[in-house]
Amino acid sequence: MIITCPNCNKQFKIDNSLIPTEGRDLQCGSCNHIWFYNIQEKNNEVLELKQEIISEDIESKVENKEDKIEDKQQPEEIIKTEINNKKKEKNLDNQKNTTTLKKTENKGSKFFSYLIVLIISFVALIIFLDTLKTPLINVFPGLEIILFNLFETLQDIKLFIIDLI
Repeated sequence: MIITCPNCNKQFKIDNSLIPTEGRDLQCGSCNHIWFYNIQEKNNEVLELKQEIISEDIESKVENKEDKIEDKQQPEEIIKTEINNKKKEKNLDNQKNTTTLKKTENKGSKFFSYLIVLIISFVALIIFLDTLKTPLINVFPGLEIILFNLFETLQDIKLFIIDLI
């Protein structure tokens, strides 16, 4: 069976056995939209040829056709503005949906991104201090003991991690 995502109108081919008769939640693989899908059964009732025709139904159908004819006679500009307004509403809805999805996805990934940036920055600082150790000690004589202790601490941490592995 072919199922269409109500959000982005992407179509997917799904095996009938995967969807129970009471329906289930589906998630679009393209836009990650989640919706409840229920298999709609076709009308299996047998139509009888001798049913009475109700005149009210005919009159309402005639009125609907007249309304449609009047709608078709509207100027093209009005129709174009209505279509543009509908497109804008759909775009706004899509933007709201994507921003909420992005917000939920970014919460978990932001922490790891900040952690990686912090680790890389710390390693870069250590390399920078090691590279400029001699000129820094010449300018700040008391810095030699601090840098020596820092490098010894880092060496101890490195040995500790190697022992854990």
